[in-house]
Amino acid sequence: MRFALPTLASAAILLASVALPASADVAEQELVAQVDSQAALTAELSEKLWDWAEVGYQEEKSSKLLQDTLAAEGFSVKADVAGIPTAFVAEYGTGGPVIGILAEFDALPGINQAASAERSEVPGKKAGHACGHNLFGAGSVSAAIAIRHWLEDSGTPGRIRVYGTPAEEGGSGKVYMVRAGLFDDVDIAIHWHPSDRNSAAANTTLANRSAKFRFHGISAHAAGAPERGRSALDGVEAMDMMANMMHEHMPQDARMHYVITSGGSAPNVVPDFAEVFYYVRSPSADGVEEIWARLENAARGAALGTGTEVEWEIIHGNNPLLVNETLAKMMDSKLREVGGVTYTPAEEEFAETIASTFTNPGLELGSEEEIQPFQVSMGYGSTDVGDVSYAVPTVGLGTATWVPGTSAHSWQAVAASGTTIGQKGAQVAAKTMTLAAVELFTNEELRKQARAEFDEARGPNYQYRSLLGNRAPPLDYRK
Repeated sequence: MRFALPTLASAAILLASVALPASADVAEQELVAQVDSQAALTAELSEKLWDWAEVGYQEEKSSKLLQDTLAAEGFSVKADVAGIPTAFVAEYGTGGPVIGILAEFDALPGINQAASAERSEVPGKKAGHACGHNLFGAGSVSAAIAIRHWLEDSGTPGRIRVYGTPAEEGGSGKVYMVRAGLFDDVDIAIHWHPSDRNSAAANTTLANRSAKFRFHGISAHAAGAPERGRSALDGVEAMDMMANMMHEHMPQDARMHYVITSGGSAPNVVPDFAEVFYYVRSPSADGVEEIWARLENAARGAALGTGTEVEWEIIHGNNPLLVNETLAKMMDSKLREVGGVTYTPAEEEFAETIASTFTNPGLELGSEEEIQPFQVSMGYGSTDVGDVSYAVPTVGLGTATWVPGTSAHSWQAVAASGTTIGQKGAQVAAKTMTLAAVELFTNEELRKQARAEFDEARGPNYQYRSLLGNRAPPLDYRK
């Protein structure tokens, strides 16, 4: 049985029904009321992005929608920045400080799901928002609009700046924006991410790098003249075998994974081309570099042993997230003021059906209402927010946009990201970021403390280094 959640019109009522506790001061209640008044906008933006599900560097409609929405609210918009047609910067206000909010909107290829509690693919759809970036973009834009109204109404000097950041999923869009100097005058950057829980913990991430290794061989009839052929697929498989043996001799907190993207078309034709796409992750950039050198040697050895040739193209690379405890504790306090998500009976039924598909959920239903304990810890994902965090003090949070126990990059995440469950989580994020931004605009001492921690963490002689080198944005990496 499938369960339909409320339509956009009724969703706006549901999303606007949660207010701050009575202990919050009047000013904060007014800020939250402003975000609540935009619930229909948050839902509409997130639904359109979810429907379109545009992949990295191809998010033309998604980017334009967010740009147009901000322009209609009085933001000045610069499109096509950092050599990326779908990247943009939108700003409102004058003077300083400058607070940046990141907005993502790319989908993941190869995963497809309806907004249904049961596995149900949408015919003809080749991508889905399995990481909830439709909610990310919508929630960030909604927060920026609320902050824009506060700046105007209060007369506070300062600028709120939205960064439209494409291709987070393997394209490192933010890295090119950092490299182009677009964050050089920012005081603090704020981000958030969809999740199965509410948390503003100071979690770092793994540095990572990816590349497509392309083997070239010689075609021949696999039965009639196999001796004349040199299989490019043999080269890929030999490399993969050596890489899998490397796993035993890698640091425990490192990661390496791959997918064969091209392996030939017919069994009776020796393939003259094959390609494998690799990711390497480690807690430090140096750790990635060390493992990467071994992986390149495996590629060379595989080509030598199979009589093929190999070349590779680095696609993306991200530094680890540099956490800022000063800012994280502030964000945690704001998230606790806002609170978590409360499901309606229809949403509870949807969530229970989704939860029944989990094998190892980790979290139980009901935790969507809670705020997770604050801690400083290691996270095993990777994000191009890491490069932003080395350019400017950065703080983030995650909210329960998915049913507790949901893994990112799953059909269950796609499903919830297209429903009121996801939209409610985006509203929690928008409220929390709005309160945090206002605190940052008005609390100079907090900004100074955050900057001091940032400078100490980077060190006195820090020089930015990108893990993707000097390459241009790979605008066709998803084509």
